[in-house]
Amino acid sequence: MTPARLAAEHGLSSVLAFGAHPDDIDFGAAGSIAAFTEAGVAVTLCLLTAGDAGGFEPGRDAAEMARVREAEQRQAAAVLGVDRVILLDERDGFVAPTAELVGKIVRIMREVRPELVISPHPERAWDRLQKSHPDHMACGEAVVRASYPYVENPFAYPELAAEGLEAFKIRHLMLTTAPQERVNLRLDVTGQESVKMSALRAHFSQHPDAARMEGYVLEKMRQIHGAGGYAEEFHWVTVNAPDTISGF
Repeated sequence: MTPARLAAEHGLSSVLAFGAHPDDIDFGAAGSIAAFTEAGVAVTLCLLTAGDAGGFEPGRDAAEMARVREAEQRQAAAVLGVDRVILLDERDGFVAPTAELVGKIVRIMREVRPELVISPHPERAWDRLQKSHPDHMACGEAVVRASYPYVENPFAYPELAAEGLEAFKIRHLMLTTAPQERVNLRLDVTGQESVKMSALRAHFSQHPDAARMEGYVLEKMRQIHGAGGYAEEFHWVTVNAPDTISGF
């Protein structure tokens, strides 16, 4: 399955991708996002934090790091064909799925109205704990809560409806950093691996050994593909199918 075929089969015209930090989305789904935009799908990125607690330079000013990482993310997004990057103001390292954060996510969902939402997984992956940064899981939990029931409940966050941001139903979730037992979708992104590497290179402040990072990511993509190409893996969740009854 390729991203273009997935988009055609599910009628995708708009995708909204969430990450806890700049570079999260690029590690998890840059190949798929590049293929989506190449196929004409509009993709919007939303980062919950500016990543001010990242990097490898002790004593660096957090505000300056935030500015650097925002610029890096916008550069990476441009590589993938993404025009819109939204940055929220959660504190790096302390993201929690609060009602306030869920409301911010619902607002963005109702503005963008995507058929597909990409997000980190809310469950911990014990096979590689580094995938399961607490901010990643908190981001995933907040996005899943927003996806159901809040974004489709007209009585939730009534101030949004008063602004004209009406409730609607998310069709699908595509979750990155999933525990291996949850993976049920592998997308063939062969041909986009170099684009993904270019996006990851844009996050220069986060890679003290860029060559090692690139080698690891490419090898992992080859392993996921298993037949000589490159692929990304996800936990695909259908939130609302044609036969879905709300609450069941």
